[in-house]
Amino acid sequence: MATREPGQLTRQELEAAIRAEEVETIVTVFPDLYGRLVGKRITGRFFLDQVAEHGVNVCDYLLACDMEMDPVPGYAFTSWKTGYGDVLCQIDWSTLRMATWLDRTALVMCDVLDDASHEPVSVAPRNILKRQRERLQTAGYTAMGGSELEIFIFRDSYEQARQKRYEQIETFGHYVEDYHILQSTKEEPLVGAIRRELDRSGVPVEFSKGEWGHGQHEINLRYAECLEMSDRHVIYKNAAKEIAYLQDLAVTFMAKWDASQAGNSFHLHVSLWDAKVKNNLFSGDGDPIGKVGTRPSKLFRHWLGGLIAHARAITLFLAPTVNSYKRFVAGSFAPTAIGWSYDNRTTGFRIVGHGPSLRIECRIPGADANPYLAYAAVLAAGMDGIEREIEPPEMFEGDLYAAEGVPQIPRTLGEAIEETERSAMLRAAFGDDVIEHYLHFARTEKRKFDEAVTGWERARYFERI
Repeated sequence: MATREPGQLTRQELEAAIRAEEVETIVTVFPDLYGRLVGKRITGRFFLDQVAEHGVNVCDYLLACDMEMDPVPGYAFTSWKTGYGDVLCQIDWSTLRMATWLDRTALVMCDVLDDASHEPVSVAPRNILKRQRERLQTAGYTAMGGSELEIFIFRDSYEQARQKRYEQIETFGHYVEDYHILQSTKEEPLVGAIRRELDRSGVPVEFSKGEWGHGQHEINLRYAECLEMSDRHVIYKNAAKEIAYLQDLAVTFMAKWDASQAGNSFHLHVSLWDAKVKNNLFSGDGDPIGKVGTRPSKLFRHWLGGLIAHARAITLFLAPTVNSYKRFVAGSFAPTAIGWSYDNRTTGFRIVGHGPSLRIECRIPGADANPYLAYAAVLAAGMDGIEREIEPPEMFEGDLYAAEGVPQIPRTLGEAIEETERSAMLRAAFGDDVIEHYLHFARTEKRKFDEAVTGWERARYFERI
């Protein structure tokens, strides 16, 4: 990394901390298909003796299972036919950091490799993003990203919520608390702990604020190169859940936990810089937009053109669950249509900043998205726009919710699956094997929901049908 954050460690510093018994455990992890951290807790001395040089093995079914850890049939990558063998997790030393919310613990991300060839596993989310990052680097670009993640806080613990079957659980607040200082003070014992522990663990935080739901908060992380941003993103989600657990509370990153409440967004900010991250290449001398004299470059226009052209195709990687699509409600600050404007929160793509801060905010992802896949899809769409010089439509002004004749964000997981399946751009960028893997993943998610009998159905049909 260009700069080291407090809490980040070098290999030598880790070795010294282990020998001084300041670190006992290294949480050695990688993101699964959902973006959850999976891996092993490894004792310090064994990590130094064996894992530091050789990596650690885990079962490859972790990249071919669902939320319940069910080894789902039908994946070409692995199956019962192949016996579910191992993959190799190779340490990425640039990600080593303390996990200060846990006792004497460090955390490190891994790259997932084929156990025999040591080639990157193509379907591993972190490798998918790295491939798109390499594509940008070859062209002389660096993509910088920023994640704005929203979260609901509950007075119930995870165990209490489970015992209640996730019905009638109590949010920490009881009114919309957008920017409210009084209500956020009530939640500060948890939110403040999340901010502090992330900051101490090499995940710099900009700020937190109350959001547009009851007990809803937003915690914004400092922007970084997109791979580092994705690492920070998943560490934040994992840390927030663990810190809440330690306080006998619960949090959720569900896109829509309650139909009457706002959804949880993941506002994905991206800007394109030169290889040395000295100049924001979105800023230029083109036609002005907005109210502050912003003049974006031709590169910006083509990148934005790619995002608009492929928005429906990439939605599957921005909204990966059945629940994701329940967030897209008019008047909820979640987008429903595909368009762009300067500083307009009704659009799918909001342009913000000027000069070095000029960037595109994609408002389509929910907090349930896997950030590696979301950033990879956005980078692929943007690069296609540059390579094919795709011009965006005219900037929209006004309320895009009320506009007619504009393209819409897919409204269901099934609709998004169809859009991804026929995207030549995504197949060229990710590879057919990756696209088929994630189509099977999404179809499995949809099938399992379709097979479920819900509480809504029982309440509606049990007596009266």
